[in-house]
Amino acid sequence: MKKYIFILLATAALGLTSCSPFQVRSDYAESANFTTYKTYKIRIDDLKLNDIDKDRVLNELSRQLQTKGLQSGENPDLIVNVKANHKKVTDITNSGSPYGMWGWGGPFGWGVGMSRTWTSNYNEGAIIVDLIDSKSNKLVWQGIGSGISVDSPKSKQRQIPEIMAEIMKNYPPQRK
Repeated sequence: MKKYIFILLATAALGLTSCSPFQVRSDYAESANFTTYKTYKIRIDDLKLNDIDKDRVLNELSRQLQTKGLQSGENPDLIVNVKANHKKVTDITNSGSPYGMWGWGGPFGWGVGMSRTWTSNYNEGAIIVDLIDSKSNKLVWQGIGSGISVDSPKSKQRQIPEIMAEIMKNYPPQRK
């Protein structure tokens, strides 16, 4: 009996820890040799964020790149281009049953039915990281993460480092 409880708890814990609030994906050029890339330089031409969020993104991105063995340099192997955007999202929630809560004749008979619909609007942010081979000037890797709660400063403070780590988890890519 204890064995089954342990397995159930372990499965539940694994399920909870593997859930991420973010949608993350990446793609890469199969011809790229990622072992040759040793240095990088970040380019922020398209990073339209306020200064606080920009610092959060750039600091975490640099930290993640350095944990991957890359070093910042003036004559880099990789140009790192970072972009951010957001979109308005509308969630629609419906509760209740339009068929009736009580009455005569089962769910399709006479009775009282109630259904309520709520909508909520919010902004959801995304970060895009492009790694460009500086010699060929071609994109060799791209990571995209979305699901940042843009409207909440406290959430952004926590979520930006988390999403950058999730995005960079896919670099260097695992060959198929």
